[in-house]
Amino acid sequence: MDTVNIHEAKTHLSRLVEEVAGGVEIVIAKNGVPRAKLVPLDASRKVKFGVLKGKLRYPDDFDAPLPDELLALFEGRTGK
Repeated sequence: MDTVNIHEAKTHLSRLVEEVAGGVEIVIAKNGVPRAKLVPLDASRKVKFGVLKGKLRYPDDFDAPLPDELLALFEGRTGK
């Protein structure tokens, strides 16, 4: 794992991003103290839309107004 200072990271960001994309992890330090880490994205975690289609159910009154008693609890009213 390589360590670079903030100034170097700002100056060479494009090069550092390419290195990280190749699998290298880079620590960015300020005054010798590690502050952040650049790591490659996990390509296996791609979003797949629609995988739950047909598997979730919700009631017909899902978006109906809340009962006054429950609404009072959300608004901080106790009814006293």
